[in-house]
Amino acid sequence: MKSYLANIIIKTTLKFKDKKKYPKGKPSEYKLAKRYKEIIITFKRNFKNLLLIIVGIFSASFGFKGFLLTNDFIDGGATGISLLIAAITGVPLYILIICINFPFVIMGYKIMGKQFAVKTALAITGLALCVAIVPFPNVTNDDLLVAIFGGFFLGAGIGLSIRGGAVIDGTEVLAIYLSRKFGTTIGDIIILINVFIFSIAAYLLSIEVALYSMITYMSASKTLDFIIEGIEEYIGVTIISPQSSRIKDMITNKLGRAVTIYKGKGGFEKEGVSNEKEIIYTVITRLEVNKLNSEIEKIESNAFIIMNSIKDIKGGMIKKRPLH
Repeated sequence: MKSYLANIIIKTTLKFKDKKKYPKGKPSEYKLAKRYKEIIITFKRNFKNLLLIIVGIFSASFGFKGFLLTNDFIDGGATGISLLIAAITGVPLYILIICINFPFVIMGYKIMGKQFAVKTALAITGLALCVAIVPFPNVTNDDLLVAIFGGFFLGAGIGLSIRGGAVIDGTEVLAIYLSRKFGTTIGDIIILINVFIFSIAAYLLSIEVALYSMITYMSASKTLDFIIEGIEEYIGVTIISPQSSRIKDMITNKLGRAVTIYKGKGGFEKEGVSNEKEIIYTVITRLEVNKLNSEIEKIESNAFIIMNSIKDIKGGMIKKRPLH
């Protein structure tokens, strides 16, 4: 019944949306099924993103009001600037969150596109409203606990929002812009921004507050990395060896990992002849690197191995299959 109603709705939508393509208002069953699948996937993705952003907003707000704001601690980035100005001037934090991040939203529109800018603007507005309206208790006044757990909840909030396709701290947008303009890395730009923020905090507040705020930033940064990259860090491994068949069997049978085999040719050979080679590619976790190297060493000690960290991964046979 649900499927029938969904098809009726989709058919009606297609009829009015694209009269030129479907002049009689009767798209094929294949197009209906394809469109239905696209709508379901889009709905699920948008719902998941919205949920992540909402949870991120509440987590960051709890970090602000439950820990940092009442103890005059700050963080790095745009949130750190907002907290610093709030501590010095007494201006409400929710106003500063919008004002400080507004230029980054405009910058994000130029760099990342309209959809990113709209989602970011809504996320920042939601954060400001949550900070202004939702009451959170002051959890503790212990400086070390405030620094660690304030950073934890703030970093979790930023990470969840990024997972949802938006940002509630515009520093990374600025870092992307400056790195493109000056040819430096994004990490270097973020470090320079935070050095400037903590130096100002040490001058205007106190060295002690600045040092505790650095702990807050490190806690937030590590939590952010954990939320985005997950508990398992995946490594992409490329292996070139004359013993490719044996190595492939070892990876599938002993490690339980899938492999991809593709053909390649050596660019330099002693005899001047470039022979075809089988190149193995697989994805493993950081904890399996040592075992993989040991097993390859048993097969061929001179195998050429390239390893790269993978930030995110989806699809395929990622989880280990059962070993028999």
